[in-house]
Amino acid sequence: MYINDLWNIFDVLSILLFVIGLAFRLTTELFYAGKILLCIDFVVFCLRLMAIFTISRTLGPKIIIMMDMFFFMFLLSIWVVAYGVAKQGILIHNDNRLDWIVRGAIYEPYLIIFGNFPTDIDYAAFDINSCSMNGTDPLKPKCPVLNENQTPAFPEWLTIIMLCIYLLFANILLLNLLIAIFNFTFQEVQDNTDRIWKFQRYELIKEYHSRPAAPPPFIIFSHLYLFIRNMYCNSIELGIEIFFSFFNKKKADNTLLETIYHETFLKTNCFLKNGSSRESDIYFLHFLLSVRKRI
Repeated sequence: MYINDLWNIFDVLSILLFVIGLAFRLTTELFYAGKILLCIDFVVFCLRLMAIFTISRTLGPKIIIMMDMFFFMFLLSIWVVAYGVAKQGILIHNDNRLDWIVRGAIYEPYLIIFGNFPTDIDYAAFDINSCSMNGTDPLKPKCPVLNENQTPAFPEWLTIIMLCIYLLFANILLLNLLIAIFNFTFQEVQDNTDRIWKFQRYELIKEYHSRPAAPPPFIIFSHLYLFIRNMYCNSIELGIEIFFSFFNKKKADNTLLETIYHETFLKTNCFLKNGSSRESDIYFLHFLLSVRKRI
């Protein structure tokens, strides 16, 4: 199917984002939102350009390695969400701001993997001026839970242990697992580079061969031509069925056989013009069997 191909998904997504972004840019209220959509659309277009690399013998097979990233991100997201939600629930009490909840539960735990050590889990680097006591300041996160002395009550015995376990699995285990997966996939691709490249080149050539030659917007004429040709081929098949329905089996002779061969040749020629020799062979064998049954 068309949507099963990753590059086709990029095509549909980029076109939809461009149309929606362009429509938003024509209005005053959604002008900035249209700018954001067009910027995201530019990223999708750039990713779509990677399909050009499939024609290269060196770069084409290496695109397969990127597929391993999805498996790694799935495992990583489990640990990020598990640690982030637990930390947010332990330290922050009843924060109603959705943006700061997402920032504390997902964004900050993700940054920890790259060395951004949190400062709101103990007293070592915590600054009371960096947060809002009641969560009313939109530019600051809400302060942790307060104790009797109106100071943050950090359960250090829990938050520090959770951080150590999270760093152990995220930074050491998962990142090394990603390196090992990339190394294994790279070795497999490197050993079969020529075979993979030929397969990708075959798929690319078959894709461009099956598409109409006219560029948009003149492609509508190509689709109109294909529609008329398919209707003509279907009418030939319908005519053959009508022809058989009015003929008696006992009156079938060489003239009937020649007519069948002639009509089959026309139908097969339609399939050959459509670029499908396999369908033409199957259709021809189907009619030979039908001739044997009818005569």
